[in-house]
Amino acid sequence: MSTTTPRHELFSEAAGVQSSLSVDDNKVLRMTTGSKTKATLLVIDLDNTIWDWFDAWYKSFTALLDGLEDATRIPRGELEKHIRPIHQARSTSEYSWLIEELDILKPFVGAGSTLRETFDDAIHRQNSARKSSTRLYPKVLETLLRVKEAGVPIVAYTESISYWTEWRIRVLGLDGVIDRLYSSPDHDEPAGISPETMRTLPQENYGLKVTEHHHVPVGVVKPSQIVLGEIIEHYASPAREVVYVGDSLMKDIAMAQKAGVQDVYAQYGDSHKDQRYSQLQRVSHWPDIAVATEQSNLPGVLPIPNYVLEEGFDQILDLFEFNRR
Repeated sequence: MSTTTPRHELFSEAAGVQSSLSVDDNKVLRMTTGSKTKATLLVIDLDNTIWDWFDAWYKSFTALLDGLEDATRIPRGELEKHIRPIHQARSTSEYSWLIEELDILKPFVGAGSTLRETFDDAIHRQNSARKSSTRLYPKVLETLLRVKEAGVPIVAYTESISYWTEWRIRVLGLDGVIDRLYSSPDHDEPAGISPETMRTLPQENYGLKVTEHHHVPVGVVKPSQIVLGEIIEHYASPAREVVYVGDSLMKDIAMAQKAGVQDVYAQYGDSHKDQRYSQLQRVSHWPDIAVATEQSNLPGVLPIPNYVLEEGFDQILDLFEFNRR
């Protein structure tokens, strides 16, 4: 298990300032002696923390680009230039109605047809790739069940949109394993289109049945600790007994440290150094400054986590004694 240095700099994205915080030296001692910290609430990020969001996104989005390029012969780079403004306008890189808003595709639509019908093969490729590549990291389910058996609530907090987050939780068997979900609401739809009119399965195949789903207020993004503070207050757990696990130093770890909870960095899920990551950056909805900060290794820009999971999610069981009874 990896340890950290006894002091770190916390970067505040919102204020653009840095402040020095002392790390409790006892945390390093606990990691070397085998004693565990009591935990009565587990809060987790989702994407790249309990499942490999980036791999699934990359494979599905690349499949879509392949299909569009094959059908139109429009160079991939040209397609990307038209895609990013749409993602930024909708505040997501998983925009379900992307095809409908790509004006560059309209010249290829025949009379009496629609964009979705014309590029059905590309959409099918994307959906197929998403289904085949969406999976939990090893031992995630077993670890979450261990935590639940100890009576500890499990709360998920993600900035990803409602629909695809619910879909992943549902298909991965986590509906009910996660007690509460906090996510961004769904993006807006193009004029004249609603999710209900596009759905092909019975209503019971959508949404969550057991996990409570709450939407994050519009405009509230990590590393703001507003939502995390509400979660802690709801479950009435002392901050020192709250464990927060996430893969983003800039967002998750910075937020957890500002809230005063036990921050745990899911290093195994860090995809920023993946050679494929530039694909996401080229079409991402994130502002350029966020991309630059995320990629920075300068001292004081990104926080140093107090706990690091190098090998897998299940390592939290070696660090904390989960028990709410």
